Amino acid sequence: MPARDSAFLGVTRSVSGRAWAAREAEPELVRIHQTRLGLDEPLARALASRGVGAEEGESFLAPTLKTLFPDPSSFVDMDLAARLIVDALEVGTPITVFADYDVDGASSAALLVRWFRALGVTLPIYVPDRLTEGFGPTPGAFQAIKASGAGLVVTVDCGAAAHDALAVAEEIDLPVVVIDHHLMRERPRGAAALVNPNQPGCASGQGVLAAAGVTFVLLAALNREARRRGLFKGLREPDIRAWLDLAALGAICDVTRLVGFNRALASQGLKVMSRWANPGLAALLEVAGVPAKAAGVFEAGFVLGPRINAGGRIGRADLGAELLSTDDPDRARVLAQELDALNAERKAIEARILDEAISQLEHADNQGVEAPALVVAREGWHPGVVGIVASRLRERYRRATVVLGLDPATGLAKGSGRSQPGVNLGAAVNAAYEAGLLMAGGGHAMAAGMTLRADAVPELRAFLCERLSAEADRAIQTDALEIDALTSPSGAKGALEAFACLAPFGPGNPEPVFALASARIERAEPLRGGHIRCDLADLGGSRLKAIAWRAGDTPLGTRLLAGGASVHVAGRLKRDTWQGRDGAQLEIDDLADAAG
Repeated sequence: MPARDSAFLGVTRSVSGRAWAAREAEPELVRIHQTRLGLDEPLARALASRGVGAEEGESFLAPTLKTLFPDPSSFVDMDLAARLIVDALEVGTPITVFADYDVDGASSAALLVRWFRALGVTLPIYVPDRLTEGFGPTPGAFQAIKASGAGLVVTVDCGAAAHDALAVAEEIDLPVVVIDHHLMRERPRGAAALVNPNQPGCASGQGVLAAAGVTFVLLAALNREARRRGLFKGLREPDIRAWLDLAALGAICDVTRLVGFNRALASQGLKVMSRWANPGLAALLEVAGVPAKAAGVFEAGFVLGPRINAGGRIGRADLGAELLSTDDPDRARVLAQELDALNAERKAIEARILDEAISQLEHADNQGVEAPALVVAREGWHPGVVGIVASRLRERYRRATVVLGLDPATGLAKGSGRSQPGVNLGAAVNAAYEAGLLMAGGGHAMAAGMTLRADAVPELRAFLCERLSAEADRAIQTDALEIDALTSPSGAKGALEAFACLAPFGPGNPEPVFALASARIERAEPLRGGHIRCDLADLGGSRLKAIAWRAGDTPLGTRLLAGGASVHVAGRLKRDTWQGRDGAQLEIDDLADAAG
């Protein structure tokens, strides 16, 4: 993290309490990118700051599947998985797809369903209910699938940690092919094949992939195996490139690192998505009221993703997978309308829980918002929404945050946590489990889930605060907003267009952050939802439209509504096409008075 002595525009403490710093880049690498790629210095610096090496610039700016697609055989068990699945296809063994209930699981399931449909075979999809079955396969689920007549199960986006369920599957003679990407401690027994780039011993180097990306590689392996056996004689070989939109959707919505092959999947997949040929995606976009234009991370991650997830969060778990799998436009419209309604309900639930959580943190008998870890809990908080609320609270207070729903009927607390860079929440949750505070729990550095006794919540709060205290202190000291470039109201559109070649943005390739120096806030007004809209003007009279999302009751919102000059403002540039305009607007992340 950049040091505070490199404060950008001299900002050592903004209204959010952060320093600003230029995103770090090796000067020699910046020069190489300028020379070899013909880039202006700010863009070359941005490329270098994202870890793009001297030989990687061209493929980063123009990622292609041809140059970056991995050999499927480099994945442990990929060839075995392809043989088992094609064996079942050849002899007519009934196959069931078992999918997780989120976007990545739904996208992965739809990829498999569409490949088999191209060969004249219909695959049923089993998606567990979040509330009654929890995450991943259970012994009961596999027993039910076996009883339905299935002779092979392919799990997608789950299964790598399903030790008990896989042991039962082996006992009842139900072969299971696991396609997953989650971190693994050890390989479970009982799987007929287990494909996971994050399993010990996998040399694929593709650990950043979402399950949809792993499934897409599986489709390539299936094509290769079926071709080897001559199964495409008289049939058109499935063109898996037509389904790149689903691979991109999983990668973006699962917030994976968009680097290497995964970046190519996302980049090329968004191009396929832009055709809106998938009836489910087209219907969902229409019901959201968004024009069918070129798709980007916004459309995938903020329009489509939350609606697809809504089924698994508070509705019927298999709605998303069915939507992405169907070729019937009428059925797609019905499903899209149902998911859109569920998403509206989800947002209302989220808003209520967020308000109650903020009140609890700021007004109730708690440890306060300056604690190393924030833990809030209450009866009636929906387990399908607490993770989103934890993310909102983390953004607001910049602390590792855990949100728990209490169930008086069972006496249990279930919830999710989100963390700050430099604060390993997953390790702390694992330690809490090993210490006996949790009945179940796990995760990674930035996110975790857990189940515990409701009366153990205060003990968990104390444990996390003690465990994370040193990490939180270091994170606070190094917490800085990293700036990519300086711009102005008159130069904003040009900057937006110049940096567009870095898209798609996500982990590993953060969206560029721009700063405006000594701007004047004009016409600031609050909007519904706690958002604030304003204009930013420079001394020459040029203006840039700007908006701060969910800032109404924050120091940022207070300062914006006060208006006046002279302030430095930082945020992300977006296209402004409202009412036919072709300009730019700034989504404000932070602000600092120019005088200090």
